[in-house]
Amino acid sequence: MGLYTYPDVSIVCGEPKFRDERRRTLLNPIVIVEVLSPSTEGYDRGRKFEYYKELESLAEYLLVASDHMHADLFTRQPDGRWILSSAERPGDAIELVSIGCRLILADIYEKVEFERSEQA
Repeated sequence: MGLYTYPDVSIVCGEPKFRDERRRTLLNPIVIVEVLSPSTEGYDRGRKFEYYKELESLAEYLLVASDHMHADLFTRQPDGRWILSSAERPGDAIELVSIGCRLILADIYEKVEFERSEQA
């Protein structure tokens, strides 16, 4: 029995393929999105991403911070390398080329209120 992880958001194009009839484990996502929290960020960026990289269908992995405005997008290259692009200003765009989607950071964080830092 293998290890299964469950992302915050999965996107599949075409017919979804599942591990079994219970349909809880998607085998062919093209995009995976994780919302980071202080307790999960290390795992989501590290070991969990290592597992996701094994999915041949996966083209993009988007990490969205929950405590400040920031997103990291890892995009698989034809040679198998992963390229990182980051967004941190409200007008910055995230291009999910695999699904033809352009996200503006301000739209992702619309109505999100961050806790104020005592140092600010």
